[in-house]
Amino acid sequence: MKRSGSPLVLSSDDKQRMARVESLHLDGEAGVAELISLLVDPSWAVRRAVVAALAGAGDGGVAALCQVLVSQRSDEARIAAAVDALSASRAPSCDAEVLRLFGDSRLEVVADAAQILGRRKSAAGVPALEKLTQTGDDNVAVAAIEALGRIGGGAGIEALNAVLRGDNFFRVFPAIGVLGRSEDPRAVAPLIALLSHAFYGAEAARALGRIGDPGAIRPLARTLARSSDAMARAVALALAEIRGRVQALFGSSELVAKDVASSVDSNAVVERLAQVVPGSATDEQDALCEVIGWMQSEAAAGVLVRLLDIAPGAATAALGVLGSEADDPLEAALVAGDSARRMALLPLVAARSRSATSVLVCLGDADPAVRVLACNALGRIGDPSAVPALFALLGDGAPLVSQAVVGAIQSLGSKTTESLALESASSTDPNVRRAAIRIIAYFGYAAGLEALLAAIAGPDDRVREAAVHGLAYVDDERALQALLSVSSQSSARMRAAALRALGKVTATPQVVQRLQSALEDPDAWARYYACQSLGALHTEGATEDILRLTRDPAGQVRVAAVEALSRLQGTAAFEGLRAAAASTDADVQRAALVGLGLQKRGEAFPLLAHAARSAEPATKLIALSSLAGYESAQVLPVLAGAASDPDENVRAAAIGLLATRPEPGAAATLIGLLSTTFARDRAVAALATQGERMVPALAAALPNAPRGLATALVAVLSRIGSPAAIDTISSTLSLPNVEARRAAAAALTLLPGLAPREPLLRGSRDEDAEVRRLSLSALSR
Repeated sequence: MKRSGSPLVLSSDDKQRMARVESLHLDGEAGVAELISLLVDPSWAVRRAVVAALAGAGDGGVAALCQVLVSQRSDEARIAAAVDALSASRAPSCDAEVLRLFGDSRLEVVADAAQILGRRKSAAGVPALEKLTQTGDDNVAVAAIEALGRIGGGAGIEALNAVLRGDNFFRVFPAIGVLGRSEDPRAVAPLIALLSHAFYGAEAARALGRIGDPGAIRPLARTLARSSDAMARAVALALAEIRGRVQALFGSSELVAKDVASSVDSNAVVERLAQVVPGSATDEQDALCEVIGWMQSEAAAGVLVRLLDIAPGAATAALGVLGSEADDPLEAALVAGDSARRMALLPLVAARSRSATSVLVCLGDADPAVRVLACNALGRIGDPSAVPALFALLGDGAPLVSQAVVGAIQSLGSKTTESLALESASSTDPNVRRAAIRIIAYFGYAAGLEALLAAIAGPDDRVREAAVHGLAYVDDERALQALLSVSSQSSARMRAAALRALGKVTATPQVVQRLQSALEDPDAWARYYACQSLGALHTEGATEDILRLTRDPAGQVRVAAVEALSRLQGTAAFEGLRAAAASTDADVQRAALVGLGLQKRGEAFPLLAHAARSAEPATKLIALSSLAGYESAQVLPVLAGAASDPDENVRAAAIGLLATRPEPGAAATLIGLLSTTFARDRAVAALATQGERMVPALAAALPNAPRGLATALVAVLSRIGSPAAIDTISSTLSLPNVEARRAAAAALTLLPGLAPREPLLRGSRDEDAEVRRLSLSALSR
């Protein structure tokens, strides 16, 4: 229902005027004069319709609209509508007519014309707009600056750089913003020159971050120790943004951190940035702590530990990338810290600890969440000396802690685990006994058979289920007979557990017969696990029985039946999968698509290709994964189409699968994706995984590559990093294509010691200033 007063609700008068606008639009140029008069209609909806009609009115509409800007300036709404219509006009004469407005003596007309050309992204208007950046009126100059920013593509870069040198406050700020959004390396040097300026420094730093040029790293870093709080925040954000850009393109950003650390007094920077963190926004704290971490010192580690109370997320992330210098401060803080600090530090210590000593202290923490993290950490550290302490915690009253203890013991193993588990299995504490049975079951200790048999006769269903699971791993006839017995018990829960376990034993006639009879079990979960087990045991003789369950009333049983058919090789099983792939039940259909992919039969290809074009992203993902196993050349067009899918997950899957294909067309498809914005980063990573065999194709694409593609091609070569790839980047400095030369020089600044000096020396004498700057920067490393 439309709300009263909404702009979408038209009165009867509005509707009549809208109909009149449509009629005038159909009249072509004959209707232009009356449409012009309607630019001041009181209804917003009518005015929008008038603007659209005039935008499509051809050259006659352009002339009339330009006349409005020249001679009918008494009404702001009329002017705004005329600007909108000219900005959207499709008339061939529009740019030229608007350019003529620059000859008007009134500055406001000139400013409107500049705005229109910018919104139209008019390349023809660039020379005139460049001149206007130096005009005497600030409003006109700013309009020209913003218009050049809208046009983009490097339009007016040199004129904008000249604005920066002019030191006009009202013009410099918008010019900095436009240059930052341009991502053009030609803006780097002028922006660097502004870093020391009291008014412009922080804005220049932000712009350098957006450009992402590695040449700005050292100049930015050198401002840190002596900067104001605002400048420190801006520089840290810029450095973090450059690091992110470098990481996305080249797959490694170590040089960014090293450049920063080598350019400053690390202790001074650590203390200065630590002072700024408390009053900063979350994203600023993230960047400040990240830069502190780059200093790779004990002082940095100590400061970051201190900052855990102020910016826990940022400090934790920064501590996680520190080297061995952080070990002692981290472990000391873990032992002495309260629960909150331990929560932050335990994941970090677990990833780097040399022993379990400091983590064991946390097993006695009052907070169950800390005890859980400590158990998880001990499991990852892998120090078996922690096993006795973990067994002592088996009876913890918090269920999550008990689960974590068992998980850690299972991860660690150790010579003492078996004896401790057998001892604990006879505990009077039900929690300890239950956990011990789970451990015995997990490891399948033969000596634990008696404990497992006793457990399945006990009263605790969870213990009984754990014991049933363990019996499948004990090579003893008594274990098998116990499973068969449990699979016929009155308890549906225990029957299901036993039927599931039977899928992990040898497929003797007795086992197969029991599983097949269980397909008729009244309990849906029992039928489910019977299906799964028959499939796992590849029981071809059960095909017909399993096929009947594809029509079972329980959805999970239907899915299990389809999954079981996937593991069977006969014609009947395949036909059952084909029928299930056309099911209206999405879960059944997707299970069938997985099964068809596993069987890799040619007859299934059309079904999978059709599913890859489904409206459902989940179905497309499964179909693509199933198609990946086919060697047919027909797979490539399907993957290529999916690589441009609207769904990001589908695109990612398709690009990843393209990277695994040996056909030359796969590489060509991925190289084509480098020209897109939605898939470039993934395509870079995918091509890099192909290694040196990609180098010739990448080199062939460089001579005619525009800026974005050239940067991406060189990024792939940098990630490959082989001698042939580095030689290709170096030889690119000799190409006529300046965009390729700039991309190569920028990459070589991030590959110190790998590039031969001769190409860089040649680049330092290049006719292009950016190539010279970048080559000299690479030579200085």
